[in-house]
Amino acid sequence: MAKKGKSFSSFLNHPLDFTLLITILLLLTIGLIMVLSASSPSALSESGDSYKYFSKQLLFAVIGIVAMIFISKIDYRFYKKFYKHSWIIAIILLLMVLVMGKNINGSKRWIYFTETISFQPSELVKILMIVFYAGILTKNRDQLKDYKLGFLKHLALLAPIIGLLMLQPHFSASIVIIGICSIMMIVAGCKFKHFAGTIGSIGIPILIAVIIFSPYRLQRVVTFMDPWQDPTGDGWQVIQSLYAIGSGGLFGSGLGESKQKYLYIPEPHNDFIFSILGEEMGFLGCTIVMLLFGIFIWRGVLIAMRAPDMFGSLMAVRNNGSGGNTSNYKYSSCYIFNASNRYAITIL
Repeated sequence: MAKKGKSFSSFLNHPLDFTLLITILLLLTIGLIMVLSASSPSALSESGDSYKYFSKQLLFAVIGIVAMIFISKIDYRFYKKFYKHSWIIAIILLLMVLVMGKNINGSKRWIYFTETISFQPSELVKILMIVFYAGILTKNRDQLKDYKLGFLKHLALLAPIIGLLMLQPHFSASIVIIGICSIMMIVAGCKFKHFAGTIGSIGIPILIAVIIFSPYRLQRVVTFMDPWQDPTGDGWQVIQSLYAIGSGGLFGSGLGESKQKYLYIPEPHNDFIFSILGEEMGFLGCTIVMLLFGIFIWRGVLIAMRAPDMFGSLMAVRNNGSGGNTSNYKYSSCYIFNASNRYAITIL
């Protein structure tokens, strides 16, 4: 048994980072409670079942916790062997969306297996790109300060990924992936001035063109800047969320006592759930959640700084991994999946 355990992973008998684990469980618990509270009216209106969205969220939360504990026992250096495969798998997944994806409101972002079971490949692609860039940047670390071999070469590897995401279209996922990979490149050793020059000369004009030639994106920007221009149309959701947060005050109206969730805020359990949190739990509840996320980030930074190699640090997307000792492997492995697990189970 000892021999089998050792062959599976050197992490098998290492303890978890309990500060990080407790923080994640607290955030997950708060998230589940708020999903139950925020989604009940809309779920009842749509299907007659107040627990429709909560049940689904709870199922994925349980699956996510089990997967998190299992994967935390795997030596993170195992992923380095397959970093090239990560890029190929990401391309295949994004192609599958275009072929098999269900068109919802003009976008193909989800693959539906049944009416209730679906999968959004772009979320997994984020994790795959972290693995890929951690591997390739570690391998080519001596070339990173060079503009062509270090900057353009590695940035160009993003082009097919971003291109396929824009065909869905999935603009927000594109921005997130570009941001993650750019931070990893800078942390690994690419010069910041290369990013500044390229973003200024190429990136900003492309971003402006994308917004201008996509009316709905331009409208989103306009609505964000001034939702009161169209209070009963595009600005409705933003305005109602502001009402919710403003009415929460210091201590909130009480758990389950939100008024805006009663079909004022469209789908309040999704992107605007924080406004329901603000209404029910007030400034105090919002502060607690933000502090928990602060602890989450602090543990991530600490773990990445202690990682004994560059690959481990880049996997945590925080530090270049200089220094450290082998006793910290257990913490790095735990964080790698915990950080990625944000995309697998919704916290808020």
